[in-house]
Amino acid sequence: MDINELTKLCDKLGCRITPEAALKEYITFRFGGPCRALININSADSAAELIKYMKQNNIKYGILGRGSNVIASDEGFDGVILHFGSDFSEIEADGNTIRCDAGALLASVCVRAQQLGLTGMENLFGIPGTVGGALYMNAGAYGSEMKDVVVSAEYIDEDCTIKTIKSEDMELAYRRSFFSGSDRVITSVTMELKAGDADEIKAAMSECMAKRSSKQPLDYPSAGSTFKRPEGSYASLLIDQCGLKGLTCGGAMVSEKHSGFVINKGYATCADVLELCEKVKKVVKEKTGFQLELEPVILS
Repeated sequence: MDINELTKLCDKLGCRITPEAALKEYITFRFGGPCRALININSADSAAELIKYMKQNNIKYGILGRGSNVIASDEGFDGVILHFGSDFSEIEADGNTIRCDAGALLASVCVRAQQLGLTGMENLFGIPGTVGGALYMNAGAYGSEMKDVVVSAEYIDEDCTIKTIKSEDMELAYRRSFFSGSDRVITSVTMELKAGDADEIKAAMSECMAKRSSKQPLDYPSAGSTFKRPEGSYASLLIDQCGLKGLTCGGAMVSEKHSGFVINKGYATCADVLELCEKVKKVVKEKTGFQLELEPVILS
């Protein structure tokens, strides 16, 4: 990889580039080695041109939003990270419709909806990621999911062409979508909400955050819920039944507050987390017959 050529391209596109960026600064688990370079995306056109450059030059690349559902290797990432963050986070409203860039924080979109008196996103308020990441995995909480409000999205397809897709074609299901596990990259999301009372919406959002604070270990770094909900049960229930709450590996621990979370006690490595997750999966399988599956994406 020619870092000088890549830097020239970023300068041309107006994108900030950071060579050897430490991934632990960009994921909520707070561990992870360096990537070869991290580029802050500033538009869909810039993203498409950069992805085309990566593909043409056989450069490994990865997509990162807020990093709230990501596990990064201790060795880092031997390629370029395209970071969809604050440089690509505009939120626009038109009547009951909100369109936002993929790097906009989902919480910020929820706040904008509340300010406009638009209801439908209250239960999504505490999800700590970008709107692009939320759609990618059809994020949800307390009975609501992204599929309930999304009407369309703009994305970059496998040929680096910017396209638009309607929600009915997104294959939105539990923690997956048309984008999951593919080369398709979400660049903007459009949601349609309903008119409501701003004060009532704000109260509902406050109630949602109070629930999260009381039940989840928000004072420790984590990637959110560590395991997907298995059909017929709940990951936290199974982990509790197996007596695994508080189990540790190095600096990683099954939260004593909510066993569905593996947390970083402050000095966890990627190896600690993965070893702990494997132990949990093994014991749960042996004792209950349920096979747990990781929810976070492993950046590799």
